[in-house]
Amino acid sequence: MRVDYGAGGFDVDQLAPTWHEQLARWLAEAGGAGVPEPNAMVLATADTDGRPSSRTVLCKGLDERGVVFYTNFTSAKSRDLRQSHEASATFPWYALHRQVHVRGLVQQASYAEADAYWATRPRGSQLGAWASAQSAVVNDRSVLDDALAAAERRFADTEAIPRPPHWGGWRIVPDEVEFWQGRTNRMHDRLRFVGDRDSRTWKVVRLAP
Repeated sequence: MRVDYGAGGFDVDQLAPTWHEQLARWLAEAGGAGVPEPNAMVLATADTDGRPSSRTVLCKGLDERGVVFYTNFTSAKSRDLRQSHEASATFPWYALHRQVHVRGLVQQASYAEADAYWATRPRGSQLGAWASAQSAVVNDRSVLDDALAAAERRFADTEAIPRPPHWGGWRIVPDEVEFWQGRTNRMHDRLRFVGDRDSRTWKVVRLAP
């Protein structure tokens, strides 16, 4: 259960000019290498007592403003985000011996963004968003199956299913983005973009592995 990471080095002169361009580059390389769902990221949040939770979500938006994912606003993760206003996320590309860590404030994505992404979702996923009260306790599987059946009946004659008011996007607005490349002897390369929240200027630092 030990793997020696010998994929090669990664230095400052190999970085893109901005964190989001570098993340987009590595996302594309992960997809090109056949990594399943390269946009999957492990999202970490904390509740008011500081108890952490993590789960995998899909990055569905990336630009200079931040990283966007979509979810039910009644979910546990959304409750945490409303309370703490901060989150972190990790893209784990194990096959490439790479990780990217994103950490910063969160803000709700605009309704226009949510509507645009909602329109691209498969119909089944849209029905599921209407049917599931995400993170709520249910007695058994039949409750979920019945809720989905009810949503199917409700929208049977509706070609374009509307976005539920309880569903939308969150954007992580990072002030730290770290690019991690595995190296031999556990002497990994860690290059971190560090941003100033007020001026939105960035610098790059190297961290010891």
